[in-house]
Amino acid sequence: MPESNPTPSKPNDRAVRSLINIAAIVAVATLISKVFGLVRQQAIAAAFGAGPAFGAYSFAYVVPGFLLILLGGINGPFHSAIVSVLAKRKREEAAPILETISTLVVGILLLVTVLLIFYAEPVTRIIAPGLFATEAQIRASGSVPADQVAQTFQMLQLTKDVAIQQFRIMAPMAVLAGLIGIGFGALNAADYYWLPSISPIFSSVTVLIGIGGLAFYLGDKTGLPEYAALGGAVLAWSTLAGAVLQWLVQLPVQWKAGLGGFRPRFNFRQPEVQEVLRIMGPATFSSGMMQINVWTDLFFASFIPNAAAAVSAMSYAGLLVQTPVGILSNMILVPLMPLFARLSAPEHWDELKLRIRQGLLTTAVVMLPISALMIVLAVPISRAVYERYAFRPEDSYLTASVLVAYSIGMFVYLGRDIVVRVFYGLGDATTPFRNSIFNIFLNAFFDFLLVKPFGAPGIVLATVSVNIFSMVVLLFVLNRRLNGLPLLEWTRPVLGLAIASVIAGFASWGTFSLAESWLGSRGLLVLLLELLVASAVGMGVYVVLALQLKLPEFNMFVVRLRQKILRR
Repeated sequence: MPESNPTPSKPNDRAVRSLINIAAIVAVATLISKVFGLVRQQAIAAAFGAGPAFGAYSFAYVVPGFLLILLGGINGPFHSAIVSVLAKRKREEAAPILETISTLVVGILLLVTVLLIFYAEPVTRIIAPGLFATEAQIRASGSVPADQVAQTFQMLQLTKDVAIQQFRIMAPMAVLAGLIGIGFGALNAADYYWLPSISPIFSSVTVLIGIGGLAFYLGDKTGLPEYAALGGAVLAWSTLAGAVLQWLVQLPVQWKAGLGGFRPRFNFRQPEVQEVLRIMGPATFSSGMMQINVWTDLFFASFIPNAAAAVSAMSYAGLLVQTPVGILSNMILVPLMPLFARLSAPEHWDELKLRIRQGLLTTAVVMLPISALMIVLAVPISRAVYERYAFRPEDSYLTASVLVAYSIGMFVYLGRDIVVRVFYGLGDATTPFRNSIFNIFLNAFFDFLLVKPFGAPGIVLATVSVNIFSMVVLLFVLNRRLNGLPLLEWTRPVLGLAIASVIAGFASWGTFSLAESWLGSRGLLVLLLELLVASAVGMGVYVVLALQLKLPEFNMFVVRLRQKILRR
């Protein structure tokens, strides 16, 4: 990525780092945290497989966990609103603004936490009504053989009870989510990028500790249904502990940077506070609409006969996709978000359009070939990452089918996020919000159409379809807002990269098939070697083809990568 805009954001800022340096910091920190996240998910798979403990956790995590992602995540609405406002102001003005916002947010979210604890069961019924089905309803549906109705009913009951228990334990994450999101936005606006990007590691570590203790206590019995309640409680408590750590570790850095502390302030009419709220409110609802889409997916997934296995596969496959998406998302969005805000004036729109192109094409350069490789190698990837102990071969095939569906939409998922952040930088959170409202109904419609014929992969394909529609609509609106975008000029290189990725995918698939016929498929080391060779061949073919397109973004990516390798 090119160097950042030389226009200073404010007079007393530290020297503005180049976008490539910021991206490198964020990428390394995010990579470390993603590696720990992958290890955490592998530990969960080994301990619980696709059983009721983790299946219930997938449902219970919807509200408290998504609040952590929605409000506390990097590039979430709290983070985006804080960055948009503080990036234009002096450092010494930050503390009163942040403390006032924190006071208001904590007050609201404390009430939300209490309500979540008291109404855990009805909320769970709304999230996953299929878990509350009776034996008569299961038999009448015709989706389960008659001799398996009783067993299916017992498994649904167990999953439901564990989910309600986990929901109550994780409810306080609502308050922590708001505090984490505000703190991370403040740190990014003050040019602190390392801590926000690496902080998810604390949640992974606490979960690993919890699972390790459970395995020490139960041995190889952790995946048995009779221990699902205990395993579910361990997952929930360790997740909550991770959220607490994420908040605590940022406090000393905030104090040292002069960004205020945990002190109540009630100056809610302060102009800067009002500006944050004007962006934060619609942005929260807009991003919340995305989470409603996730709830809609789980709503329909709860009616799949083996709902625990379906949502577990969606979670396992989702992590495999979110690992590269999360790294690239933070590399691009974290340094570009303040820049979008600084280039929001009409006289800077030419530069803003250039930055939008850079974000979209950089996403295409990296995401499209990764998507192609993950599609053709989905089964061996699932086997290599997860298939051990409680995670069985049939779980690998189910996870792989969902992984293919997720991989199809990787570029569009991140591309839509870039376009949304442009609107936030322009101070317009209303347009993404309206778009998201419509997407809720569109997602529910696609879920309804696709879940019965395709099961869990159909639910993911519905989300991919909605993301494609959303990105097209937002680009059309942005085209009018910025007096024209060179959309056709941007589309041609993306299509070229897509064709190169498809060819690379076929090359990778052929290489893996050939290697498997020679070496067989037994043993993790053999499987990893086959994946490594197949991926290397596929990426080699992609690089050769992509170089022919002579894209500045691709050439710059290769040059920067070569410089870093030679420097080391």
